[in-house]
Amino acid sequence: MTSVAFAIPGDITRPTGGYAYDRHVLRLLPEFGVEAVHVPLPGSFPSPSEVDLAETSRLLLEQDWRTPVLIDGLAYGAFPTGFAAGLAGRVVALCHHPLGLETGLDPARAADLIRLETAALGYASAVIVTSTATRDILIAQFGVPAGRITVAEPGVEPAERASERRFGQPVRLLAVGSLSPRKGYDVLVEALAAIPMLPWHLTIIGAEHGGTGYGTILRALIAAKGLDGHVTLHGALTDTEVDAHYRQSDIFVMASHYEGYGMALTEALARGLPIVTTLSGSGAAQLPDSAAQKVEPGDAGALAGALAYLIGDAGARLRHADAAWAAAATLPRWTDTARIIADVCKGIRP
Repeated sequence: MTSVAFAIPGDITRPTGGYAYDRHVLRLLPEFGVEAVHVPLPGSFPSPSEVDLAETSRLLLEQDWRTPVLIDGLAYGAFPTGFAAGLAGRVVALCHHPLGLETGLDPARAADLIRLETAALGYASAVIVTSTATRDILIAQFGVPAGRITVAEPGVEPAERASERRFGQPVRLLAVGSLSPRKGYDVLVEALAAIPMLPWHLTIIGAEHGGTGYGTILRALIAAKGLDGHVTLHGALTDTEVDAHYRQSDIFVMASHYEGYGMALTEALARGLPIVTTLSGSGAAQLPDSAAQKVEPGDAGALAGALAYLIGDAGARLRHADAAWAAAATLPRWTDTARIIADVCKGIRP
């Protein structure tokens, strides 16, 4: 059996799409002949202190030099150039989405992250991405050769179909994802504020993202728009609790500016939910038009129109729901994702 060290920064139990991806891969790699050892890295990435970089160096260098190292991009993309060079020949880089493309970054910080990640990816023996969109970005903007990149889209497991409520009021909207500027929740609130006469209630599930203060900004916007009684902000919930919200909702909505993939979309599709989404990543682009209303990121007016259409038309919701449920049968499973990554890891010969 091939061995691989899977280096992941921070708390892997956190309820984010990236960590969920990592957890599934860790669990399933042994089924495909790869013994994966979890190497927890400091949680300060992508802005590590010198102390944390030293600890990261110790943790990685103590791994058997004959063992490939699969490194989550939240850390690898922020490695100093010399640090990445020292690991050349044994790294499989897992890039969920480039760090420097995170919405809301100071331009200087974004440029610095792009520089670091470009250099680090140049030293990786192989690069795994979660979407064709990210693959294309790495080729065009980061200079990664196409032949070195493998796409391993997130899987999704079969789920119970959401309950059908043709005439239930208010119409229950659900959004899932961390409270960060990239998720576009402020645009979503602006859009919903434009359709106050329709019967809706929005639930947002997601923890505050890394000290950005975005949650405070979002709550202030909700209050300013007079929507306190129409929007519920949950923090992190358990998988069981999130699943219950999916099953009890009428429409799933994603307002992101950018997504490496957008795993919450396929989770919604797997439950037969009609979807309103921005075209923010491969996940959205691949949704059947019959199941999802799609608009450009940042366009609150277009988002309001798509939401008003589905909120106001129970028949349209049902047609979209039926199309979503039919499409769910075609979704990749997590075993497919793990098999692809296992094959890449087996091909690395340090």
